[in-house]
Amino acid sequence: MEPFAQTINATKKYVVSSTLEQVDWNAELVRGDLGKAVQQLKQEPGKGLYVGGVKLPLALTELGLIDEYEFVVHPRLAGHGPTLFAGLSKHVDLKLVGRVELSSGAVAMRYEPRS
Repeated sequence: MEPFAQTINATKKYVVSSTLEQVDWNAELVRGDLGKAVQQLKQEPGKGLYVGGVKLPLALTELGLIDEYEFVVHPRLAGHGPTLFAGLSKHVDLKLVGRVELSSGAVAMRYEPRS
């Protein structure tokens, strides 16, 4: 866990919010036109942008700005919680490009949008 904690602490983070005035934890606040901001970030050097949450992935999918999706299925049924991509305006067909089974029993699957 310590190497992960060191990595996440050192990683630059971007927070998309229309209500926050400031952020911390090595983060930068993103405001205004989400599409333009993300397109600009995608042009910067690095290993890519990773997105979490429920609302932001939906908004970026609607804008066609996600190049790859990674879903991790954990071996636990919760029966509650938010639904990912609820309200998506159109179907997005995906192509499986990678799959890893973890020792915990979780399965990580990577997909790209089909053209």
